[in-house]
Amino acid sequence: MPELPEVETIRRQLCREVVNQTVLRAGSHQSEKFLPARKTKGRRFTGLDRRGKYLIGELDNETELIIHLGMTGQLLVNKEDASKKLDPYCRAWWSLANGKTIVFRDVRRFGRIAVVNKGEYSNIPTLRDMGPEPFSGDLTGDDIWLRTKGRRSRIKTQLLSQRLIAGVGNIYADEALFLARINPALRSISRPQAERLLDSVRTVFSEAIERGGTTLRDYRNLEGEGSNQHHLKCYGRSGESCVICGSILRLRVIDARSTTWCPQCQAR
Repeated sequence: MPELPEVETIRRQLCREVVNQTVLRAGSHQSEKFLPARKTKGRRFTGLDRRGKYLIGELDNETELIIHLGMTGQLLVNKEDASKKLDPYCRAWWSLANGKTIVFRDVRRFGRIAVVNKGEYSNIPTLRDMGPEPFSGDLTGDDIWLRTKGRRSRIKTQLLSQRLIAGVGNIYADEALFLARINPALRSISRPQAERLLDSVRTVFSEAIERGGTTLRDYRNLEGEGSNQHHLKCYGRSGESCVICGSILRLRVIDARSTTWCPQCQAR
C-alpha cells in the first residue's frame, strides 16, 4: 500500500498538472466508492494537499476531493479522454481544460474517493482521527513519548494505527524501528527511544521521497517506478544479514502484520 512518501511524490508531480485547471468532464466506476468523482465536473482545482496517505484536492467551491489509493491504486496522466478507453481497471477519471486526463486505476478496488466540504472528515474516521504529520515543526520526541505512554498495543501497531504519526505503513514502520534500534514488539518506549523514533521516521520518509517512493509491486509515480526499494535496510530482508551487525534478520507476525527486525540491533 502506498505510504506517505509515495503519496507525497505523486502529490508533487500531480500539482503541476491539476492546480488551476477546470474539470471539463468526470466519470467513474459504478461502485459507491468511486461515484463521488463525478461531483467535481465544472470545478477548478485551487490546490493539492496531502494528509497522511490521503490526497486532498482543493476545489473552487470550498469542497475537497479526497483520494485514498488503497493497495493497488495508481494515478496516471493521459493525453486522451479516458472515457473512450477500455481499461477495465479505470475506476475514475477527470478530463481537464489543459487537454490532460487524470486516471485513477485500481486493480483490486481497495481505493476510495470522497467529496466533502472543506475540512469536514466526520465520515472518514481514519482521516478525522489522524495523528500529527511527521514533518510538523511542532512535533517533538516528547510528544511521541506521551502518545505511547500507557498504551497496551505494541509500538509497531501504534505506528500503523495512523494516530501516533500520520502516514506510516508496514514498509516504513520496519525501516524506522530498525534505524531507531527499537524492538517492534515493545509495548512502551523511553523518552530517548521516542526521540530516536521520530528522527528515524523523518529520515526514512525524506530519503524515500527523494527517491520517488518504494516500488515493490503496484506502486508507480507519474514518472514511473520509484527507486527506494533498492535502499531498504530491513523490510523484506528476513534471512539476510543485518547491514549494521551482520546478524541474520528475523521475520515474525505482530498483530497480523509481517515484521522484519534484527535480534541484535533491536534487542528488547
